[in-house]
Amino acid sequence: MTSSKIETRPLSGALGAEVVGVDLSRPLDDVTFGAIRRAFVDFGVLCFREQQITPQQQVAFARRFGALDVHPIVNGTDDVPELVRVLKPAGESASFGVGWHSDNSFFEQPSLGSVLYGMTIPPYGGDTLYASMEKAYTALSEPMKRFLDGLVAVHSASRAYDPKNTGEHKYRGEAPITYRFDEQAIYAEVQHPVIRTHPESGRKSIYVNQMFTQRIVGLPEGESRAVLGFLYDHCVRPEFTCRVRWQTGTLTMWDNRSVQHYAVDDYQAFERLLYRVTICGDRPV
Repeated sequence: MTSSKIETRPLSGALGAEVVGVDLSRPLDDVTFGAIRRAFVDFGVLCFREQQITPQQQVAFARRFGALDVHPIVNGTDDVPELVRVLKPAGESASFGVGWHSDNSFFEQPSLGSVLYGMTIPPYGGDTLYASMEKAYTALSEPMKRFLDGLVAVHSASRAYDPKNTGEHKYRGEAPITYRFDEQAIYAEVQHPVIRTHPESGRKSIYVNQMFTQRIVGLPEGESRAVLGFLYDHCVRPEFTCRVRWQTGTLTMWDNRSVQHYAVDDYQAFERLLYRVTICGDRPV
């Protein structure tokens, strides 16, 4: 069993921390896991360096937080359908997660969190950016908060996963990351509050994102586009962000209820391989 003593080293003034003193290849005692869970809610992003773990150990760690999603579109591995192999071959551009988003916000019950483990990492590039939606909400003016509270937005996977947009070859199994066509999963629309309350911390966050949010209910198209455009720009102001530079053996997890992220595509010459699982969440309120 690992020691119950952990150390957190903040990544920025807004969010994120490196966790020191935890070996994820070994079982976690309840005290240690409780400390990690509290840090997860407090920091939004946790980064564990120099971890030597198997896919089964990654899945077991993620399951301590809850049941795991099986993605309705992106194929998982044959042995573990909850585990997605995120491969970007050398000489190609990245096409997965490139754009600010909260994972699976188009689900009726969006993912609580994501757990990503680095296996093959380029010598430079491929960082992941994170933005605190709690900090973004807090920075809004009081009149803007009052305007947004109670509004509802439509989310859908259609923009990101329509074969015409993402590439039909992915659905034919001719890509490093393959998809399966599910018309309902791709084109269905769900509604979530524009401002959500974190079920554990009670803090409010902005909950719209460029990848999956379609429009705000009840606003004319022009007004919806203007409000969303303002929020998209506001949410990723530098003072709300942190940046994780990947290394082989890095495991990073983030809270999709309060954090957006962006996978930087600046390593075309290099291969990169990571494994991702997402943790089932509940309906935003």
